[in-house]
Amino acid sequence: MNIRKYIAALGLVTMMVGCNDDFMERYPLDVPTDMTFWTSEGDMKLYLNRFYPIYIIGHGDGWADKKYIYPLPITGSPLAYGDVFSDNCIRTGNEFTELADAKKIPTGTGADANGWEWSNLRNINFFLTRYQRADLPQATLDKYAAEAYFFKAWEYYEKVLYFGDVPWMTTDLNVDSEELYMKRTPRAEVMDSILLCLNKAVAHLPIKGKEEKGRLNKDVANFLKARICLFEGTYRKYHNELKLDGTKFLQECETACNALMGKYSLYNKDGENSYYKMFTAKGATAHDNNPEVILGRTCIKDEYGTSFQRYYGQNNSNRQAMGATRGLIEEYLCVDGRPIYTGGSEGNYEINPLFKGYGMWKELDNRDPRLTQTVCRPGEYITIYLSGVVDPANGIEYPALNYNTSGSTVTGYRFIKHWMGDKEEEDATIKGIQAAIEFRYAELLLMYAEVKYELYGTLSQVDVDLTINALRKRAGFDFAKYPTAKLVVGQEPIDPRLDRIYTDKLDYTVAPLLREIRRERRVEFALENQRYADLMRWKAGNLLTVPLRGMKFDTEMQKLYDGSHKDRKNGGVAAKVTIGKDVFLDDENFLICYPKSPYKKTIKGVLPWSDYRYLWPIPAEEIRLNSNLTQNPGWLEADGEK
Repeated sequence: MNIRKYIAALGLVTMMVGCNDDFMERYPLDVPTDMTFWTSEGDMKLYLNRFYPIYIIGHGDGWADKKYIYPLPITGSPLAYGDVFSDNCIRTGNEFTELADAKKIPTGTGADANGWEWSNLRNINFFLTRYQRADLPQATLDKYAAEAYFFKAWEYYEKVLYFGDVPWMTTDLNVDSEELYMKRTPRAEVMDSILLCLNKAVAHLPIKGKEEKGRLNKDVANFLKARICLFEGTYRKYHNELKLDGTKFLQECETACNALMGKYSLYNKDGENSYYKMFTAKGATAHDNNPEVILGRTCIKDEYGTSFQRYYGQNNSNRQAMGATRGLIEEYLCVDGRPIYTGGSEGNYEINPLFKGYGMWKELDNRDPRLTQTVCRPGEYITIYLSGVVDPANGIEYPALNYNTSGSTVTGYRFIKHWMGDKEEEDATIKGIQAAIEFRYAELLLMYAEVKYELYGTLSQVDVDLTINALRKRAGFDFAKYPTAKLVVGQEPIDPRLDRIYTDKLDYTVAPLLREIRRERRVEFALENQRYADLMRWKAGNLLTVPLRGMKFDTEMQKLYDGSHKDRKNGGVAAKVTIGKDVFLDDENFLICYPKSPYKKTIKGVLPWSDYRYLWPIPAEEIRLNSNLTQNPGWLEADGEK
C-alpha cells in the first residue's frame, strides 16, 4: 500500500473519511498472518482502516448507486434516500413490496442475505482476538481495540434494529466453527454487550483534538452511545410486549449527551440560509469550520469522489426520484410557532391565519423556514437551474408529475436539501467532492431533550431553550415578532390534526410536549435517514397507514399543467398532465401516491401495516443451514402474501 495515499485518505478534520474505499480492499484478510502481521502500530491502523468507509458512508462513493442499507431496499446515498422507506417521501414507480406488506422471506445467504450477513463482524472479531499480540504499550492497544469495539457496536445495533435477537459472536468464525450453529442471543443480552462495547470505546478512544487526524475519538463514541441507548430505551418503553425495562439505556443516553452538551454549536454562518447551506459543502476541508459536525465524510479532489450530486439533481434524482409527502409538509409549524390548524376537529378545523391553504405551493409560505430549505418552491434552487447556471432569468421549470416516470417528483413537492446547484460538481460524475454529515450536534440536542423527557416526564424551560428553541432560532424563527414561535413548557400549541393522527394510529397517548419533541426531530432531520428508526422505536409503524398524498391539484394547478406552458424564459415550463392517466386525485383533489399499486393491500395510496414488520425475516436458507435459528414471529404466516 502507498502510505502517502493512506494518510491522505484519512486526512480529514472533524472526523471525516475519504470517499473511495478501493484501497482498503488491497489488504484482504487472508494476507495478514499471525506470524508476521501483528507487530506494529501501523498494522493496527492498516487493518482497522477498512471499517471506516463501511460504516461512515456519507453519500456513497464512485457511482453512488450501491445498496448501502440492508435490508431496506434503498439504493444510493443513505442520507438522501433513506427516507423513501418512511412516511416522509414517495418514490417514483410502485411502492416497495415491503411497504405494501407483500414481503416474502428472502432465500439467500452471504451477500444475498438481505442484512443477515456477518463478514464485517467476522473481520472485527478477527482483530479483537489478535491485536494483543503486537508488542505495544497497553494504552496503545486499548486505543485501537476501542475503534474495533466502536464498529462492533454499530454493526450489532443495526442487526438488532432489523432482526431483534441475533447471535452474539466474540470470535472470528471458520467453516468448522461451532458458533456457526448458534441460537439467537436474546435481545437483552445483545444490547448489554453492545453497551459494554460502547463504554470501552468511550473509555479508551482519545479525547477530541488528541487523536490522529481522521481517526475516531471519544466524542464520536459518546454520540453513537447516545443514539443507540436512546433507541433501545425508547424501544423497550413503547414495545411493552418485550417486557424489558429501558431505564438503564435512557440513563446511559443521558450520560453520553451530558458529555457532549456545550462542546459543539449549531452552524449559523450563512444567516437565514444556514440550514440549507450546511448540506452543500464540498472538498476535503468542507467541515473544518463547521462547529456542528461531530462526524462527517469528505472527498478528496481527483482521488476519492462520489457521483451523488449528479444523480440527485439531474432530472430530480434519476437514481431514485422522489417527492415529499403532504404528511411531512403538514408537520411544519407556521412562522408563529403554531400548526396550520389551531383548533376544531377534522372537517371543521380552525385555520391558522398565517396558513394560506393548498394550491400553487402557497402552503409553503409563512412556515418554519426549514420547510423551504428542504422542499423548494418552483423558481428556487434547482428549478431555476439550466445549463449549469442558477439564475432566475432562466425561468421556472415546474416539478414533473407522473407516478411512474423517471424524473418525476410524484407529489409535486421537490426536495432540495443536499442539492448544491453546482455545475462543476454535477459534471464531475464519480469525482464529485460533496461532503456529508453523519453525526451532528443538532441530533445530540434533540436526543438530550427526548431522553430527559422520557426519564422525567417533562423538560425544564432551560432544557427546551438549549435544544428545541436553539434549533428554531438557527432556522430563522423570529421570537420577537412571534413570541409563540418559542416553545414554552406548559404552553405547547394545540394541534388537533396531529393529535388526532396519534390517537387513531398509536396505542398510547402522546403528550403535547413529547409531540413537539417528535415534530422537531421529523422536520430537522427530514432526508437524513432518521425517520424509519424513529417509527420503529416509538412503536409507530402504523403511521405508515396515514394516506400518502401529494399537493392539491386544484383548477389553477390543472391549468398550469395543461400543456400550454412550454417556454421556460417566459413564465416557465410545465409538462402536460392528464388526470386519470398521469395523476390520480382523491375526493379533495390531492394527488394520490402509488395509485396503481400491484399489491392488493395498498388501496388508494393507503399502505397497510402489520406489527410483525417491526422486525425483518431471517433468510430461509440461513435457517435451513442452522436448525437452531428460529424465524421472527409473523413472517412464516405472511410469506407469499400479495
